[in-house]
Amino acid sequence: MNVDQYFSRIKYSGSPKRDFATLSEIHYQHLLHIPYENVDVQLGRPLDFDIQSIFKKLVTNHRGGWCYEMNGLLGWALEQVGFEVTRMSGAVNRASLGDEQLGNHLVLKVILDRAYIVDVGLGDGLRHPIPLIEGSYDQSFLRYRLELRPDGYWRFHNHPFSNVDSFDFKDEIADEELLMDKCIWLQSSEDSLFKRFLIAQKFTPSSITVQIGKIFSVVTKDGKQTEIIESPERMNSHMFETFGVSEDFHSLWPKIEVAHENLVNAENQKVDALDSPSVRGGTTRERSTPP
Repeated sequence: MNVDQYFSRIKYSGSPKRDFATLSEIHYQHLLHIPYENVDVQLGRPLDFDIQSIFKKLVTNHRGGWCYEMNGLLGWALEQVGFEVTRMSGAVNRASLGDEQLGNHLVLKVILDRAYIVDVGLGDGLRHPIPLIEGSYDQSFLRYRLELRPDGYWRFHNHPFSNVDSFDFKDEIADEELLMDKCIWLQSSEDSLFKRFLIAQKFTPSSITVQIGKIFSVVTKDGKQTEIIESPERMNSHMFETFGVSEDFHSLWPKIEVAHENLVNAENQKVDALDSPSVRGGTTRERSTPP
């Protein structure tokens, strides 16, 4: 493990210093060159917090990873440079699903002139670190918001194009046992979205590319465009060309198709609910086609 290998992987060519400019550039370069993806979870390959395994996967083998790996690797690299890094327990969708979400996300804090939130593990979240201060933050065409809740949790509100609305965290050292328990659950339980859906996301300078099952989306300042990946052969080439993931998706294809059908059915049910007489005031019209 060598931090210069990591810098080569993310194509960072600066002279690292313990300052915000270095922190922000490393954060951004990581997002541009290492994708967020859960292919190993889909294939049933066990994952943990071992930094040597994470380094080998993401740096040596040029793969991507999920939050525990992405932020785990970034936190290690920042410490090699001399940054003071704190791992914190996050909770994606705690706003809607409650405290059972605690530990399903790893968040980093870095102390410089002030505390900064550092997070390359949400997939389509922050482009650059933000101060741990309430307010709105514009980065390129994306707007984020950070608020301190009455219960002592901070809530990060993601940009409006994201599939993740928010996550909560407390400004305290992570409960590593809680993080590991949730890491195991997310890759083993059939109720886990990571078990149910193939997910891959990656930033470009002008967009975010997102794969959820068969649905591929590109988010730009003009909005979101989507297409359906219709075959395992196309998925093989697409995942390599777009996310740098070289795997054979034939074995996963039946699972991907079932997940897609369930997703479409759920969207149809939403449309049916919106078209109910109680919603449309007793008028009649044809049901619209779901997106």
